[in-house]
Amino acid sequence: MNQKTSQIDVLIIGGGLAGLSSAIHLSKYDLSILLIEKNSYPKHKVCGEYISNEVLPYLDFLGIDVFRLGAKPIDKFQLSTTNSKLISALLPLGGFGISRFCLDNALAKKAIENDVEILQDTVEDVQFSQNKFLVKTKKNKKFDAKVVIGAYGKRSNLDVKLNRKFIRRKSPYLAVKTHVKGHFPDDVVALHNFEGGYCGVSKVEDNSINLCYITNYKAFRKYKDITEFQEKVLFKNNHLKEIFKQTTSAFEQPLTIGQISFEDKKPVENHMLMCGDTATLIHPLCGNGMSMAIRSAQIASSLIIKFFNSEIQDREGLEKQYLSEWNKAFKSRLRIGHIVAYVFNQPRLSEIMMLGVKMFPSILRPIIKRTHGKLMIIE
Repeated sequence: MNQKTSQIDVLIIGGGLAGLSSAIHLSKYDLSILLIEKNSYPKHKVCGEYISNEVLPYLDFLGIDVFRLGAKPIDKFQLSTTNSKLISALLPLGGFGISRFCLDNALAKKAIENDVEILQDTVEDVQFSQNKFLVKTKKNKKFDAKVVIGAYGKRSNLDVKLNRKFIRRKSPYLAVKTHVKGHFPDDVVALHNFEGGYCGVSKVEDNSINLCYITNYKAFRKYKDITEFQEKVLFKNNHLKEIFKQTTSAFEQPLTIGQISFEDKKPVENHMLMCGDTATLIHPLCGNGMSMAIRSAQIASSLIIKFFNSEIQDREGLEKQYLSEWNKAFKSRLRIGHIVAYVFNQPRLSEIMMLGVKMFPSILRPIIKRTHGKLMIIE
């Protein structure tokens, strides 16, 4: 006997920041929404856990008050080179620190309050035919959907099925994240460089300090484990050595993720609108991936509503407008992010740049502004 196929207006694959934000946004309108997420909430994720204030108006629209959740307001930025040279600046727009454990869970609760169905399952295949999607899951469920949002993260078996270009090549990067307890200013986000990578540092809602660093396999595989790598490589930066030595771990083991790709991805694949890390991954050195995920959800959701209201006439128009608005919002900051990451992967070049910034500190502010957006306008 054939299993009945459920009919859905919008199906969202992935329940991270982008997926949950889209689900809450779309639930405010007369649409049937299904979100499929493989994990349960709450859950820690490898993430820098700093978000630009640009998304605050949109989070308010979604019904999320991050400061009631305990988020730490941040208005200062620190940057150090591999040789421990440090510069500081005020953040033009400011931001806040909050863990994915806390924020994803709050968004999931809000989505459920708004009658969004969240299915714990894994999407294994998506086919597009006759102007609709057929979505199949690991638990053998099938759904017909008029629109599909891909928000399943940095990489997935779906990327293999879709034959996406970036998935064909091995990536040289891995990331490590942990929470520690100790002293660090509430209002600072820091990026400390070391040979082969860089580490972000900021406080989150429970006074834990989030430490999240990215490195390449070539640098990492010389050492037997994470502890030795940190002691032999990260600790050459005096700022990182001090933070690690004067704090105690709040996790039993650090979280790790491999095969992180910064290659270009297409924001529309197989007629799906891709959001968050599924659409792109900005270098963590620019520290703004979380706000980009939330912003991409707002762009996609607003256009999907217009599509269902016939303000956008057809699917081709929906896809073209999403690609246009996505590029307008992110293409420039991604380009700057690639340039900044390249500079800091060249130790001598980064030292020269830092010397220039120390001599002319006013040039740092526009660089920061170019990797962050403006306050989102909610229509």
